[in-house]
Amino acid sequence: MKSRTAAVLTVLCAATALTACGDDEPAPKGQQVPVTATDTSCEVTTTLFTPGTVTFTVTNRGQQATGVYVYGREGDAFTKVIAEVADVPAGRTGDLRASLQTGTYEVACKPGRQGDGVRTKITVSDDGNLASAAAEVAYDRSVTIELTDDAMTGVDALIAEPGEKIAFKVTNKTAGARTLYVLNPEGKRVAEMKAEANGTAETVVTLGAAGDWSLKVKGDGVPSVSKPLVVR
Repeated sequence: MKSRTAAVLTVLCAATALTACGDDEPAPKGQQVPVTATDTSCEVTTTLFTPGTVTFTVTNRGQQATGVYVYGREGDAFTKVIAEVADVPAGRTGDLRASLQTGTYEVACKPGRQGDGVRTKITVSDDGNLASAAAEVAYDRSVTIELTDDAMTGVDALIAEPGEKIAFKVTNKTAGARTLYVLNPEGKRVAEMKAEANGTAETVVTLGAAGDWSLKVKGDGVPSVSKPLVVR
């Protein structure tokens, strides 16, 4: 049975370049974490892990093929390749499996398979201080947004840096559902969150390249509202 499993694995590895494979039988997948890659962002669903095997399921929603890497620290920089998927085509999904010990790492999405990529820091911890570690790496800052029938408050003159991770926290004070979109300089949706009537919504967005981004709110029966988001 073991040799048959290994033979099947060899065939699968030859058929696709999307999954990191080895010569032996695959290790258990362990923790499974979705990653959404675009041409300007790399959003990891969670950034706190316990030690062990992690499978990053990468969905490429960009226009270019992307490479995805897990980097460990070497000296003062994250340059040591722990695992990689060399090519996830646009519109496709691939798995990246990595064995992670305690410490800090960076997950990098590289649109066009070039440069340092858009990076998200992750932490692997087993010391019981998971809550404090999660708070440290979850996001760089939070932005609280309040929605009324004709206004969006809390984001006037909003300026951010490339690669900054922002938690957008939305409170909808209207009688209908409202959806907030984060748009990159090309007008493409990088993230969206839907807040039901008199409800809340929250998501963490890793901003990409510098430029004139925007926030846009839409809802049935009410005019859309937009606010600029300057990334520089």
